Amino acid sequence: MRFDTYSASHRPSGPLPGHGGDAPVATGVLVAVEIDAATVRRGDQVMIGAQAFTVRDLSTLAGGAKRLVFDSGDSFVMGSRTVLWAARRVDPRRRGRA
Repeated sequence: MRFDTYSASHRPSGPLPGHGGDAPVATGVLVAVEIDAATVRRGDQVMIGAQAFTVRDLSTLAGGAKRLVFDSGDSFVMGSRTVLWAARRVDPRRRGRA
């Protein structure tokens, strides 16, 4: 099995694999959080039908529902009483914020 390593002396030019150019590198740790329409955030990784979707954008609909738009281009309408589990990146140095 081969593992690619990147040291200071042998580093490829350009961005590292998986890091898109000027895209910020994610910091913090992933934690599992229970979300509803009132608490969902951009960047949350929501599991729907055994597939992970990352929330790119969201908009409020009538009755407290939210339309989630994912990085894949798919969308999902989350009712005001729908509860899902998501992975959220959290900075452990900042207390009280999930």
